[in-house]
Amino acid sequence: MRPVLSVLWVAVVALALGCSNIPCPELEANKDLVTRFGELLNAADWDGLSEIAAEDFVRHSDATSGPPITSLAAFIELQETYLASMPDQKVTMKQMVAEGDYVALLATYSGTQTGPVGQLPPTGNFTEVQFLALFRIEEGMIAELWVEWDNLAMLDQLGLFPPPEVEVDQGEEI
Repeated sequence: MRPVLSVLWVAVVALALGCSNIPCPELEANKDLVTRFGELLNAADWDGLSEIAAEDFVRHSDATSGPPITSLAAFIELQETYLASMPDQKVTMKQMVAEGDYVALLATYSGTQTGPVGQLPPTGNFTEVQFLALFRIEEGMIAELWVEWDNLAMLDQLGLFPPPEVEVDQGEEI
């Protein structure tokens, strides 16, 4: 009788902690959506992206400067600048966790910098850095993304840290 109680106790604790081997269809669908997002980014398939991300998609990130991304169109423009800098860029997904309307992702970003990054010149160097992302799903579409990575590690791998001297046009002297 004692082994039955032990098994029962483990089952109760697992359920209380949310541990289950039974996949939840909604969570799996959300994870599939994020997987598809990564595939479409890797393929630069902007039409496909518009089928799974909301038109008013919002991207949050302290790792990049510039105006906030508050539409899918602005996100695609940003992705095109990344492609201009690193045409062979690739996102490789490592681990995903889903809960409610959110999917957390650990992944790597890799590519060879053959174009400028802002005012920084192309180096021809390869980089591979880990990043963390959190997606919010709403009505079967990706509505929001938070993404962060170590810019310093990336710039170091590209040979851009410390930054090279960049000539800045100071205008005419008066």
